[in-house]
Amino acid sequence: MPRGARLDTPGTLHHVMARGTEKRVIVVDDDDREFFVERLGAIARATETKIYAWVLMGNHIHLLLKSSEDGLSTFMSRLLGSHASNFNKRYQRSGRLFENRFKSIVCEEERYFLKLIAYIHLNPLRAGLVKSLEELASYPWCGHASLLGLEHHHWQEHHAVLELFGSTESEAQQGYLDFVASELMLGEQPTLLGGGMLRSAGGWAEVLSKRQRSKQQFSDERILGSSEFAARVIDEAAEGAKSQLPTQENRKETQEILKSMCDREGVSMGALMGGCRRKECSGIRKTLALQFIMEMGISYADAAIMLGISASAVNQIVRRERQLRQG
Repeated sequence: MPRGARLDTPGTLHHVMARGTEKRVIVVDDDDREFFVERLGAIARATETKIYAWVLMGNHIHLLLKSSEDGLSTFMSRLLGSHASNFNKRYQRSGRLFENRFKSIVCEEERYFLKLIAYIHLNPLRAGLVKSLEELASYPWCGHASLLGLEHHHWQEHHAVLELFGSTESEAQQGYLDFVASELMLGEQPTLLGGGMLRSAGGWAEVLSKRQRSKQQFSDERILGSSEFAARVIDEAAEGAKSQLPTQENRKETQEILKSMCDREGVSMGALMGGCRRKECSGIRKTLALQFIMEMGISYADAAIMLGISASAVNQIVRRERQLRQG
């Protein structure tokens, strides 16, 4: 079965998971961990991605974040790519460090925001890396210590989380600690990661209740939330679907536009797609990147392939243009 397109509009809340290939380690020592955390913060700031919770484990990561205009895929590509490149260079290895496709779940904020923060930050305790909540408070490789003011990560959205627990910092931190302790008592909570109807409905009790009421249900593997929330997310994504999965008609049109402009500028399509750096090629790329992304809804990845540059380069062109228009 083909994988579903990512559901992502700016401001979408995602629970993101990425694992090492064949469950292999992605960090060996604290130097690796420090590099990852530094890159996480730098890329979050650069892309204006909001990070609410995070944890770096031996062979996987969890993030709770809100995507920005740059998009989730761009953020994750930069984060995982930079870490993998550093890791491979440091240990003289080659090949993929992470599984081909990271997992992301769109989350219903009102119902699951706080539960996911606790779930993510409790990972080291559940895995036995620390023995108690007291030890977790000093564990530097997740966002828990930062919420308690014991680590300082300016890119982590402390205030957005703590303000939900109290009006003063000390009151909020104690409220957060009490909540985490109560969530720990609930055990693994597989519905936070389970799939399909179970996850979208909010657990088996809710599934059975709706079935008894003969209430129509909607579910999606990519969504954590109520049936109504899942349906709304899919509806909202429909308008942007062509930007994730371009139709054959769109592909044909973009090829015609590309060929026409290349002919007009005296540039071969092969040279353009091959990375030619002539002034004429740069001009074509800038013009068509804006047209393909902003007018036709083509994905950054597809535009990059047609224009002979990277997806991040396409993103930079579009981002600069949007900044100019806003300024």
